[in-house]
Amino acid sequence: MREIMMLAAEGGEEVNPLVPETYDIVWSIVCVIVVGLLFWKYVIPRVTKTLEERTDKIEGGIARAEAAQAEAQQTLQQYQQQLADARLEAARIREDARTQGQQILAQMRTDAQAESDRIVAAGHSQLEAQRQQILTELRSEVGRTAVDLAEKIIGQSVSDEAKQAASIDKFLSELDDTDAIGVGR
Repeated sequence: MREIMMLAAEGGEEVNPLVPETYDIVWSIVCVIVVGLLFWKYVIPRVTKTLEERTDKIEGGIARAEAAQAEAQQTLQQYQQQLADARLEAARIREDARTQGQQILAQMRTDAQAESDRIVAAGHSQLEAQRQQILTELRSEVGRTAVDLAEKIIGQSVSDEAKQAASIDKFLSELDDTDAIGVGR
């Protein structure tokens, strides 16, 4: 810097240290133009390309997110529809089961009533058979008793089987007629 001041002092002109020389300004402009051209030619296209790729990725990500959200919404609606269908199906199955249960109960009641009627009818037929058996036994017992009494009253033996049977039948028919007259009153 001293040298600059000395030269300026010899020439008589005053030099401002803040103002560069003309050749420095020219060379600086040439360098800035070369760097600007290189920057324009190589750096700006790469930066622009990178920015466009990032923009595409962001927009694509947003589009994918919107598509995923739409798909999730559609899946949710399908799930809710399936759930509603399942609830309707469950209600239908419950109603069918209730109906079948009522039918089964009605069938069981019908079967139980039929079985009860069959048992009562069997009881009646068994009672009728026992009644007939008792009547038959009673007739033979009454017949023997009547024959024994007749033998004692008459004093002779009434041992003829045919006569005994005819006498017993006659006696019992008279007894039945007397019972029928007494019941009819």
